[in-house]
Amino acid sequence: QVHLVESGGGLVQPGGSLRLSCAASGNIGAILAMGWSRQAPGTQREPVARIIVEGDTNSEYADSVKGRFTISRDNTENTVYLQMNNLNPEDTAHYYCYADLYGWLKVWGQGTLVNVSK
Repeated sequence: QVHLVESGGGLVQPGGSLRLSCAASGNIGAILAMGWSRQAPGTQREPVARIIVEGDTNSEYADSVKGRFTISRDNTENTVYLQMNNLNPEDTAHYYCYADLYGWLKVWGQGTLVNVSK
């Protein structure tokens, strides 16, 4: 199995930046891709960004974060990062890291809160 631990959330003012980290442990070789989703109160969880963990750094972004968020990986540390710039209050949510295993299984982290407020 794979275990994910997120960190880096917190309170930030509009226009500010945060970097989230997601460290993976366990059966690392089973991971095909990792990514981030978010869920604001009263809404459904929505995808934010995704990256393939081996080979070419193919990444995908939700339209709402393109140009502001960047997902990256450090395979030596088994860690994926989400750099979030120019944050606005609509970005306030719990952010969840996930790993896609074997092409059919998704494992989730416990989540970290990002609060964009004055």
